[in-house]
Amino acid sequence: MLFYPMGIVTRGIPNLVVSQRVIDRMMAASRRFIADETGEALVGLVVPGRNTNGVPTLYVLETISPDEESVVRQAYTFQQGGELQQDMFLWLREHWELYRQQGVGRDGKPFPKKWDVPLRHLGDWHKQPGYMIQPSSGDRFTALSFLDDAEIGMEFLIAPIVTLGHPSTTSNPYASANFITVPHVDSTDMRVDFWYIDRHVRQFLPISPAVYPESQLPGLPEYPWHLANEQRFSTEMGLLKKEGLFTSLAVWNADGKPPLEVCLMTARMGADKVLIILTEWNYPETAPSARIAPFIPMKEGDELYTLMEQMWAQSEPAANPPGWHWSPEKNLVDYIRALEDHLGIPRPPITQLAAETKDSPPPAAEDAQAEVVEQPLDGAAEDAP
Repeated sequence: MLFYPMGIVTRGIPNLVVSQRVIDRMMAASRRFIADETGEALVGLVVPGRNTNGVPTLYVLETISPDEESVVRQAYTFQQGGELQQDMFLWLREHWELYRQQGVGRDGKPFPKKWDVPLRHLGDWHKQPGYMIQPSSGDRFTALSFLDDAEIGMEFLIAPIVTLGHPSTTSNPYASANFITVPHVDSTDMRVDFWYIDRHVRQFLPISPAVYPESQLPGLPEYPWHLANEQRFSTEMGLLKKEGLFTSLAVWNADGKPPLEVCLMTARMGADKVLIILTEWNYPETAPSARIAPFIPMKEGDELYTLMEQMWAQSEPAANPPGWHWSPEKNLVDYIRALEDHLGIPRPPITQLAAETKDSPPPAAEDAQAEVVEQPLDGAAEDAP
């Protein structure tokens, strides 16, 4: 589960606004895991109550699924886990900070002052079996353990509960109801009950949601290819490793504006040059580009970010080789080999590479991970991990 310091929220229940996108993603996840419990992290904003008599409003803008390799989904058990949620949240947060700093939103329009607050983790939703529309005693114990952890610094959590199989005649009897219903499958409804808990009251309380169209709320960036398409990322990294290339990945503000670029620093053993391969968030639909930089050895105590910053400052654009054309069916290793041939960067003969790898199976996904460095942003939220 993702938890970040939230700052003090006034006692009492805040207002709650939920994006239709979040409800749609709850629906999609519940349809995928009908028999098992499931859930995701909720991300959004805490907007002070300047126009609501001092009562803050929570805006839930996104829900982030956990890492499929480590999540536990069973009939009566759900445990989130892995680093995928964290990486996705960091991607969203860094872009949000850029929007705030530059005063321009994702849509290119001026960034409204109302939204000039940090992007934060607000809680988690999960699906429960049967008609268990309230958080369990275990849910309360887990929530309080986090709220009482001074290092985490959470003041409150929201904890929507999703249940399935409700008669389609179920509806919200009052405008202040804490649940919504949505048609699901087999003429039944999905029901989402919204709950709130803070470190003062220490009990789950119902909180009434207002569901807004996504168009009425601030937009967040699309997820980058290395997070959204794990299979493609694993394949790319495996091919680079098999080629004998050392690779580090950096989420980098290459052109000074969002969206950020996903950059791979690649080099061969003993090389005096480093190729920095730049990919857009929607690679491989968009072609990669490259810069070439001198190799700078990493000294003890150096941070990878500092090294990347130094190499970037000394790098120059690398023109595409004559006749080179990109297509999504190609891989980064094809581009790198073409660049090496064009730039005269030596590489081991194919026979040597084959000899080094013939006794080894293709790199597994867990062996094909890059060391990731994220470019710090001035004025970033203090709830960074």
